[in-house]
Amino acid sequence: MSAMANYSGISAVNTPVSGGGLSHNGKFSYGYASSPGKRSSMEDFYETRVDGIDGEIIGLFGVFDGHGGARAAEYVKQNLFSNLIKHPKFISDTKSAIAETYNHTDSEFLRLENNQGRDAGSTASTAILVGDRLFVANVGDSRAVICRGGKAVAVSRDHKPDRTDERQRIEDAGGFVMWAGTWRVGGVLAVSRAFGDRLLKQYVVADPEIQEEVVDGSLEFLILASDGLWDVVSNEESVAMVKPIEEPEQAAKALLQEASRRGSADNITCVVVRFLSCSNENNTSSGTEL
Repeated sequence: MSAMANYSGISAVNTPVSGGGLSHNGKFSYGYASSPGKRSSMEDFYETRVDGIDGEIIGLFGVFDGHGGARAAEYVKQNLFSNLIKHPKFISDTKSAIAETYNHTDSEFLRLENNQGRDAGSTASTAILVGDRLFVANVGDSRAVICRGGKAVAVSRDHKPDRTDERQRIEDAGGFVMWAGTWRVGGVLAVSRAFGDRLLKQYVVADPEIQEEVVDGSLEFLILASDGLWDVVSNEESVAMVKPIEEPEQAAKALLQEASRRGSADNITCVVVRFLSCSNENNTSSGTEL
């Protein structure tokens, strides 16, 4: 992502990767596509994982957009979900488990970073499926959008330094926001929440904003993507593009290709999750499975 000032990345060979899968019970399918785009380095990471815990089918999906190098994004990809499913309250109090795990993972990364001379950070836009509940947890400016009842609904809010509440939080902590090509924390960082960013940690927190949605007959699909998509494609446009494409991997590739076509200057990563049972079950889910 272009969150750090003076990033020097230029053109890259476009080598997109993609893939996907189906949950064990056939109730949701997922796909991803990721490309460095015009950047010379790749700082985006993603995770798509299906697990079983206490008889529940669990879906774990994330997009992690690094800045200042790939270290933070790679660490979050490798550790966040593993830490989360080990949390003792993961099933009983999922929201608390998510909030505590985000901050614990951030603290562990910062502890490992003590000897690094250069600061690295990462956003995280994640979706956690537990039974008939969908938890979207966000830190930074990657974004989650759902299609519910045929309409695009943003289920995360971008953490930008010029957002009124974010600016107030930063200033209350003794920091400042200034214009340096875009609004930046301390004149350096273009996101107001992130993993890592040790030198700005007092202001750039890893507290996730969490939104819970019910998985029912009106919920059609979910899109998670880094700002390489959202810089050039609106929420409504992305939903309209995905709607007619049944196969999530193909849908994710279509979003990536459209962002590239529109001249996105960033790494681009998209994850699409389609809820297969919704159209025929129409709110009859018992809530015991996805």
